Amino acid sequence: MSLLLTVGFVGLAVMGLAVETMDRITFHERFVAHQDLLRTLMIYRSVAEDPPAERDMELQELDPPSSFSVRLANEPDKDMVRQEGWVEFKKLFFDPEGFRNSPLDDMAGPDGPHPGPFQPFRNEPPPAFFGGAPPDLCHDLPHPESGAEFNGGAPHGPETQCMGPSPEQHRLKDLLFPFPPTRVAWLPDHRKRDRALAFLLPNDTRWLVIRYRLPAPNPFNSATFPLALGLMTVGSGLLIAWGVRRLLLPVRTLSAAAAAFAPDAASPPLSEEGPLEVAQAAAAFNAMAARIRRFISERTRILSAVGHDLRTPITRMKLRAEFIEDDEMREKFLHDINELMILVESTLEFSKDSSASEPLITLDLHALLQTVVDDVAESRPSDADRIILADFNGTVMTKGRPTGLKRAFTNLINNAVNYGGNAMVAIHPSRRGRVTVTVEDDGPGLPEDDLERMFEPFVRGEESRNRETGGTGLGLAITRTIIRGQGGDVVLHNREPNGLQAVVTLVA
Repeated sequence: MSLLLTVGFVGLAVMGLAVETMDRITFHERFVAHQDLLRTLMIYRSVAEDPPAERDMELQELDPPSSFSVRLANEPDKDMVRQEGWVEFKKLFFDPEGFRNSPLDDMAGPDGPHPGPFQPFRNEPPPAFFGGAPPDLCHDLPHPESGAEFNGGAPHGPETQCMGPSPEQHRLKDLLFPFPPTRVAWLPDHRKRDRALAFLLPNDTRWLVIRYRLPAPNPFNSATFPLALGLMTVGSGLLIAWGVRRLLLPVRTLSAAAAAFAPDAASPPLSEEGPLEVAQAAAAFNAMAARIRRFISERTRILSAVGHDLRTPITRMKLRAEFIEDDEMREKFLHDINELMILVESTLEFSKDSSASEPLITLDLHALLQTVVDDVAESRPSDADRIILADFNGTVMTKGRPTGLKRAFTNLINNAVNYGGNAMVAIHPSRRGRVTVTVEDDGPGLPEDDLERMFEPFVRGEESRNRETGGTGLGLAITRTIIRGQGGDVVLHNREPNGLQAVVTLVA
């Protein structure tokens, strides 16, 4: 989401900068065209003000820009088909309409000073390139009826006041008028970025041919463009990342609460404050947690009641079995009653472990495992050499219930010895707030489909149901219930080439 929003914002920023850049390019092109035209007229004046005999020498001493080509010729280039005399050229120059299709329309940019025929309005200056004539120049224009020569032929009447030359036009007039050319030739239209003017020099039969090419615009020649884009990208990225993290904070809180949820733990409910959607999600989670705890509590009470009710008739049956005179029948009867008693006791233990009331404390996991290994080895002296706790340097602290964890690891170690022949217990370093303990054996392992099924109540890996070769099928179910009740988990994996591995994950 952050990436998509950042890309979208950067796209909008690029569009805005592109529009601004196009304006800058247009202004730059007009400015460069104006500057090159001024340079062309100054080159002409530098040559024209010298006597004809010295113009070749002056031309050699000129140092025009590399984009300019300046030479003397007997006639204009063949592509310069438009020619005007000096008087007509002055009219083209000073008449605002004359800029169109004249050699001076570069002063208004590639499209001329205005897109169509100029229609002046009352009391408005003409839209000549340099801003039109200011009001204080209007009185300098003679009226056409006076018979005086009119500067540029611009009409002056009640409908077109302030149609005089601009200050920049006066400046160009000062450049040309002292040494006016006899004729001027130019290209009939623009040819991409090529420009050309030819002046018939005064008191001479030769033409001064000047050709030049406008530089191509470069939108990246300004250091502000990449700087502005970079600042907007970084700033928008940081703001979007911060906003998305703020929006996802309730989701992360809900995820953490779901991961740490223990049905038998009295964990505090989620806060139902904040935006409506967040409050509704927190309320739904709290209601779900309450329903789960209520269901487990009811199941525990039912199992406890059933176990309590079963103990009395089992005890009576055991007493009455003592009066059976047939010894063989009495032993079989008592054996069946003992199996029934073990099953009831295991079921009650399972129900008790699923709702343990033992408080969570911080404990030394290595010390706890050493105690469990020693206790199992002591209870099984013939298998003591095959129960090993791997060395671990340092101390690993975890949060848990000592009694419950001892029983869980005791079940795992006993299962490894019973079905795999040995048990290797190892502690692995903490990662991301979790510590891992593995219990491995070298037995035959289990089919992949049974690895998860083994944690279901009353499911055994030994299908014969013989009490001598297997238990009640509640050991792994009790183990998972204990560990998940403390915020951890336990899974089974087959080892290569053979054996089984139980992986226990606890909160560090």
